[in-house]
Amino acid sequence: MTAPKTLLLCSCDKSQSFDSKLLETAAAAEQVIAVDQLCGTDMEIAAEHLGGTNEVLIACGQQAALFERLSDDVQAQFQHSAPMRAIDIRDRAGWGSPTANPRRVQAKQAALIAASQLPSPMAPVKTIESSGVCCIVGPTEQAVRMAELVQDELGVTCIVNDAGPIQLPSANYDMARGQLTGAYGALGDFKLEFAQLQALNPAGRGALGFGKAKATARSECDVFIDLRGGEPAFPSHQKRNGYFWADPAKTGELERIALTARERVGEFEKTVYFNLEPSLCAHSRANQPGCTRCLDVCPTEAIFSFGETVQIDSDICAGCGSCAAVCPTSAVTMNETPFEALTQAVSVMAKTYREHTEESPRLVFHTLGAGGEIIANLARYGNGLADDLIPFGLEDVDRIGHAEIMAAFGAGYAEVLVLLDNETDRQAVTAEVELVKAMLKGTRNSPSRVRLITSEELDAAGDNAGRVSEPVLLVGGRRDITRVTATAMADRVESPIQLPVGAPYGAIEIDSDKCTLCLACVSLCPTGALGDHPDRPEVQFTENACVQCGICESTCPETAIVLKPQLDLSKEALSPRPLHGEEPFECIKCGTPFGVASTINRIVEKLENQNWMYTNSDNVQLIKMCSDCRVKSQFHGDNAPMAGGERPRVRTSDDYLDS
Repeated sequence: MTAPKTLLLCSCDKSQSFDSKLLETAAAAEQVIAVDQLCGTDMEIAAEHLGGTNEVLIACGQQAALFERLSDDVQAQFQHSAPMRAIDIRDRAGWGSPTANPRRVQAKQAALIAASQLPSPMAPVKTIESSGVCCIVGPTEQAVRMAELVQDELGVTCIVNDAGPIQLPSANYDMARGQLTGAYGALGDFKLEFAQLQALNPAGRGALGFGKAKATARSECDVFIDLRGGEPAFPSHQKRNGYFWADPAKTGELERIALTARERVGEFEKTVYFNLEPSLCAHSRANQPGCTRCLDVCPTEAIFSFGETVQIDSDICAGCGSCAAVCPTSAVTMNETPFEALTQAVSVMAKTYREHTEESPRLVFHTLGAGGEIIANLARYGNGLADDLIPFGLEDVDRIGHAEIMAAFGAGYAEVLVLLDNETDRQAVTAEVELVKAMLKGTRNSPSRVRLITSEELDAAGDNAGRVSEPVLLVGGRRDITRVTATAMADRVESPIQLPVGAPYGAIEIDSDKCTLCLACVSLCPTGALGDHPDRPEVQFTENACVQCGICESTCPETAIVLKPQLDLSKEALSPRPLHGEEPFECIKCGTPFGVASTINRIVEKLENQNWMYTNSDNVQLIKMCSDCRVKSQFHGDNAPMAGGERPRVRTSDDYLDS
């Protein structure tokens, strides 16, 4: 049983309006209190309810930190504080254009409140230890200056990469000279490689000098500060915990880095963002290459090949979710914002909005950081979001794949927009958006219903292009929901929808003139899309199970297989169908079917009178026998290698008496 709930609403000094009764229902609250300045003159009302027994939901995101401090004060004073959550409905719905439809605004507020009541998935955490061992790499002047800034908290080694003036270093840090050639790891476990490394020799009187150079050297550290000024040592370096790269074009970079780097000592909790199920991975089989989609999109290079599967370094993973968005088998799933939770929230918001407006809303995915700031600024200084545009914030929009977008269409949204923060997001999401556009086109919907947008388009009215189907039940995995939604959006199923190269749906084509029905493709198919017939040589194919990993194509010794990306919405795609087959060859001795007739005939043709073992010999007949008859024929034949002469007759007593 859930605890009673109190909803505190604030008009933000009468700058927004709302329907208290509607929001009370959306929040499933026991009571609702509406005031004008909850963070100011009416703050005692918040304190009063925080000291009560009901759970408190405060509809103000901007002052969330203030209310958390207030809750702590109440806890200290009364040894009790009610559970409290804050949600923003002002920037995302309350502040908008003066011409906004009030009914839409109130419905959007209710949708946001309703989604906030869903349980939040808990992601596991791991502990990372940092002893504060720090390596600073860069020019002498900057490296020494940085060392002086952090030496009190970190154990510093400077590796300078220029011929700058040698200074006698502080006793608090060491110095050497060399060139960084490689780097791997994250906070608490960096591994660095250097070339021509020379340690500083501070002994003796007079000028200082460096010692003998080592061709290669390795070092480990907990914190890595990169002042070289060129390309960062890691892709998406801003997501690499414990790595600090100084932008030479910015002033005050060393001081900014020092403030944060000095705090990287002790134990830290690192979220384990993902869950990996290796048995579902279609990366490889029997050393044959297969799916590499997650490897291709990971911005931090946290994913690496590990035999037949991939592995993910949880220390490096930044939780963007791009791997889960493109994984065709759901071998990688996210612990934060898993697909099921995301689709549930999207569905609840659409349902709440439609109930109060009888219209289809639009949805925009955005990041909680930069994207949320863009929306807040647009609301405060501009017209705010369009009144029918519901925002959905995520840590990274890389998390959005074609299945999430199709789920939104399945929930009844007219349009799905993705607000981009940077070029990395664009590269990760573009291919998924293009895949959805192909599905929309194939179901006779306007491809413009999904778009990558910039902040200038957030307040623009939508055209609600194309027809919006009735919401479907969003139950099942990513592929299930994609298929159900596409089927609902289509007028009728005529032919498979053609998809871009690399799509995780499709068929395969077999060149029957090349295929020998060796069934190597069947034995290595990781999803069971390919199978064989129990009674005859035949390759069977279940298209709905095919993820276009390409293992069958790379495995086929005759290069007889070609991938064909498409989405077949017919019922036939759900069941096995014959792809290529032949009649079996019947044993010339016992009539038992075995092998493939064309293969047996081809072997006979190649060997008969072409090889000394099969010239003027009955050996060619052995090829036409099953394994049992072949053994019997060889054992009992005249030329059997193990055969002996005729056994002598057994002599009896009569033989001796007669002689």
